[in-house]
Amino acid sequence: MKIRIALAAASSALFFALPASAQFAKPEDAIKYRQSAFTVMAAHFGRIGAMANGRVPYDAKVAAENAEIVATMSKLPWAGFGPGTDQGAPTRAKPEIWREGDKFKAASDKMVAEVAKLDAAAKSGNLDQLKAAFGGVGQSCKACHDAYRTER
Repeated sequence: MKIRIALAAASSALFFALPASAQFAKPEDAIKYRQSAFTVMAAHFGRIGAMANGRVPYDAKVAAENAEIVATMSKLPWAGFGPGTDQGAPTRAKPEIWREGDKFKAASDKMVAEVAKLDAAAKSGNLDQLKAAFGGVGQSCKACHDAYRTER
């Protein structure tokens, strides 16, 4: 039941995310929005990772539910990187995001594509496919973080 509610909320958020950049009253609203989307995505990705890495028992249903949430959330944070959102609240986003817009967009598109593969692998119920797809997502996340996120 909780997963269905989370999926409904995520789906609603996706529906409203397309024009989201126009809806942010202040830059800090956009920053909080993108950070929140990444946080939710990371939590559910971590649950899949625990199964892929053998830290918790593999449960195909749980993996598929979490992958679906990750897939939905992966489309959301990008609206929060509009002009002027490099300042206004604490952020780890590097200035290169706004200077290298095309490269940043390519990196975000790559991550979304890798997450779609993860979602498909999770739905297959095959742990080996899940592990392979999990690695692809992890690599795309790391590449973007290395290029566009400052260390703590």
